[in-house]
Parts: sequence; C-alpha cells; structure tokens
Amino acid sequence: MLVTKLFTLSLFALGGLAGAPVNSTGCLCTYGQPCWPTADQFAELESQVSQPLIYPVPSASACYPANDPSGNCTQVVQGWTDGNWRSSLPGAMEEPNFESFIFKNGTISACYLNTSLGVPCEQGSVPVIGVDARTPQDIQAAVSFALRYNIKLVVKNTGHDYLGRSAGRGSFVVWTHKMKNITYDASFTPQGAPTDETYQVESGVQWHEAYDAANQNGRMMVGGVCPDGSIGAAGGWLQGGGHSSLSPTYGLGVDNAVQITVVTSTGDHLTVNNYQYPDLFWALRGGGGSTYGIITSVTYRTYQQLPVVMYFVQANATNGTVMKELIGGMLRLLPNLTDDGWAGYGQLTNTSVTFMGVNPGTSTVTGNASMQPLTDYLLSLESKGVSSAAVIIPFDTWYAWFTWVKQSASTTGEDGANKMITSRLLSRDTLVNQYADVAGILYDCQATFNMVGGGKVSQVDPDSAGLNPTWRNTIVETVCSVFWAEGATAVEIAGQIDQLKVWIENMYSLTPQAGAYFNEASLFEIDWQYTFFGSHYSKLKEIKDKYDPYHLFVVAEGVGSDEWNEELTCRW
Repeated sequence: MLVTKLFTLSLFALGGLAGAPVNSTGCLCTYGQPCWPTADQFAELESQVSQPLIYPVPSASACYPANDPSGNCTQVVQGWTDGNWRSSLPGAMEEPNFESFIFKNGTISACYLNTSLGVPCEQGSVPVIGVDARTPQDIQAAVSFALRYNIKLVVKNTGHDYLGRSAGRGSFVVWTHKMKNITYDASFTPQGAPTDETYQVESGVQWHEAYDAANQNGRMMVGGVCPDGSIGAAGGWLQGGGHSSLSPTYGLGVDNAVQITVVTSTGDHLTVNNYQYPDLFWALRGGGGSTYGIITSVTYRTYQQLPVVMYFVQANATNGTVMKELIGGMLRLLPNLTDDGWAGYGQLTNTSVTFMGVNPGTSTVTGNASMQPLTDYLLSLESKGVSSAAVIIPFDTWYAWFTWVKQSASTTGEDGANKMITSRLLSRDTLVNQYADVAGILYDCQATFNMVGGGKVSQVDPDSAGLNPTWRNTIVETVCSVFWAEGATAVEIAGQIDQLKVWIENMYSLTPQAGAYFNEASLFEIDWQYTFFGSHYSKLKEIKDKYDPYHLFVVAEGVGSDEWNEELTCRW
C-alpha cells in the first residue's frame, strides 16, 4: 500500500461577517462613478488591514513618460517575459493584452512597453486600488468593504490566466500573492476526519516554492509545470482542475487536495474537506476559480521522490502532407504512453514536432521499451523525408528533472506576449479514430499539446469532484494560440480572434462531446457551460448560490456569469 504524506499550501485561516451591500440596483460600482467609495472610506479600510492599500499600475508604467521614466524601465524590459517578475506586481498579468481595455468604438486603453509608439500609458483593465492580503482577516475586511459599497471585486494571485479573470476595469482587487507560509506536518488530520487519516501538509503560493520545500523532506507534489515555476499553487490552478507531469501516475490537482480553507462572501473563513462542507469542497476542486470565495490554503497529498526518465524527440518534415501524417501518427500512439505512466508536452510547427515525455518510477530500459513504438514510427517515415532524433535521459528524482527544465528553458521566458488561446480535451477514442482530422487542425494552428490525462486520471470517479467529468476520459489537451504585436488596432486584434474562433468551431464540430480546460481556454468557447463544466454545471450553480448569496464573485465564463452582462458589472 502506498503511504502518502502531505504538504499544506497555507495562503491562511479565521472567521468574520461581511457587511451588507448598500446598493441593490443589480449593477456593481466601478471607479469614476459617483457611487465609488471616497478617500476617507478607503482610509477606514486601510486601518482594518495589515498592509497599506495598493494602487496597481500596468506592467510597463515605469517606462512612462518616455522622456523621463517614472521608474526603472531597464528592469521592466529585463523582466517582461519572466513569469515570476510579472506575478510580483499587483497590476501585471501573464499576457499584457489583459491589462488593456478595448472600447466599443475601437479605442484602446493600454500601456505599451514600446514607448516609441507614442501612445500614453493608461490604466486599461488593471484594477485601480486593492488590498495586499497577508492574512485571512485582510481578505475578510476586503470582502466586507466590497459588499458594503457594492464595488466590482477581482482576485489576483499570480495573474496566470488566459481569460483576463485577474483584471477588471475600474475594479477593486484582493491580491493574495504574498501569502506564502509553508507548513510541514508529518501527521496531518483533516478537520472532522477519523484520527487515523494522517497526512503531511505544505503551504505556499507558487509551485517552484512548494517543490523546493517538499524536496527538502524527500517529497514530490502533483503541481503545475512551466519553465519558471511561477504558477500559483493554491488558487486558480487547483480550482480549474490542475494538470501536472505527474497526473498520469497520481491524478490531477483536484485528486490530491485533501483540505481547503476559504473566505466566502458572507465573511466566513471555512475549513472544507470531505467531512465538513463537503459540497463546497467538491465545487472548489474543478468548479472554477474566484467563483465561490477566496482560497486561503490548500492541503495536498504528497509522494516520496522517485527517479524519472525523460524521453526527448524532434522530428522534421518539409512537406505539409507528410507533416500532418506525422502529427496524426503520434497522436494515435499517445494513449498507450499514458497507460505506461508517461506524461508529456509537445510543440508543433509547419515543419517540426518536438516532444518531451517524463515517467516517474521507471528505469531507462523500461522507458526505452515503452517508447519504442513511437521511435519506430518516426523512423518508418524516413522514406517520406522525415528526419528524427531521440534521446532518453535518467534523473535521480522528479525534482532533479524539474530543476533541469528550469535551467534548460529559454532565458527569454514565455510570458509577456499579447496572446489568446483555445484548448480541447481529447479522449482515447478521438485520438485512435479521428487522429487524421485532429492533426489537420493542429497543423494549421501550430498547436502545443499536453499529455497529462489517462492513467490515474481516468481511474478516479468522475463525480468525486466538481471538475468537468470529461477529464476522466481525456488523454491529451491541445492548445491553439493567436498573437499580435503591441500597438495593434482593434480591427487587427479582432482579425486574430476571428482566426481563433475558426479553430474553436473546427475542434468543436469534430468533438462536440469533449470539453476545454477552464484554466487554458478562450472567452469564445461554444456552449461554455458544458465545455468547461459538463454535466456538473447545475450542481455547481446551486453550490455557488448557497455559499455566495451576495453574488460577489463573478469571472468570465465562470459558474453563474451567464446572469451578468458582458462587462460583468450588471446582473440580469
């Protein structure tokens, strides 16, 4: 029997009562309106929290005015693509396009890094004021204030979000990024649970910090993977589902969270698990972030560090037809790889495929054997002009592999681009029977793909968490992206979005019963309630109404947002 231990992600804990809203018109108050709180009212809030109030600004603001920068513009340029730098700023988003705001007449309010464009730096969609939360009491005070004055509230941890949910024009923000306590407990017992259920717990905000702490105790965690490790560990990642390079072996993030603490719109600070408030615990695991409350801590199951092997391959082709055949053939083989414990990440261009697989607890010999069908398939295409090279590398621990990924990643980072994406969760049946059609779409959009399903993910009861049940049939998540340059016009941006919509429609038509990953998708998904939440939507809506009776928490395409206008400022 596998003995599991735990870390607790404590962003924290306490109780309180929120104030009742004074404005019940159905619309939220935003900056610039007569209903916006006065300076004296904000000063009263500041006296109730542990830190001075924050006034977020766009990430490039230090470079303005261009002829006399107000801050260290060199630091901005150096950190622009660094996820950790961006997450350290209350006003910076992973993609700066979500810092901007496009008016209906096509005018854009933004703050561009390229000051030579001659455009003034404006606030855009960056919140104008907020609370730098360090304790649950800070969050409770912020929630009470937002309710009392009926102001638009957003929640930001790291700003890793592809739908702009951490921003809101003229809004008030609760910034949880600096709640970084990490606690180790060798015999943790969830509140309300039998005393023989013991875990070790750890808390922290970003995954690279959690991995460092866990490794000090010889443990590893099912968490997010990106080159700089800047993804938040106790926020939207978990609430959206949380995929990982360890998911085929140990499940998704929602399968490894055993206790959560959360502040609700009533001001209560609740400890939730399978034994107390189980409905809220169910919803918080996959039912979407910033929807039911503000999470303050997560307790995760952890595992003993294991050796891993990494398989890396690149294949090249100059003929488009052959390239599509190459992509399709690889897709068809992915289900067998997850059966053998492999996770992996792939990148497609018009002329190449790169793929990195990782498998914990296996040997180089076993890893080579399970990857042999893929290697053989690539070699079989040599007669069609495909060249390929593969290597398999052992690592003493999963943590050693993650460290290698960080050190080997491009120093330019992967954030800071104007970008929108769409994703699709593809099942074994789709990959086996529709691989050629899928390959054509992925070739067209030069997709990335995350092989993070199958294995343990598929063995968990689909109704055990609020997560979209389609995840339990998923082998791979595919991602198509569009980009645009700074200073692009609203018409040019709309053109890129139209292309994204074409790919959305094509994938939806091909896989209408599939879904998309709530954390990595677009604002334009078809039938988003089903696409993101599947058959769980109605139950999630009931739970939201129960724990958020004031309808304080609303995000784009989140549960209950269909009752709001496009700007999420007025409720129908």
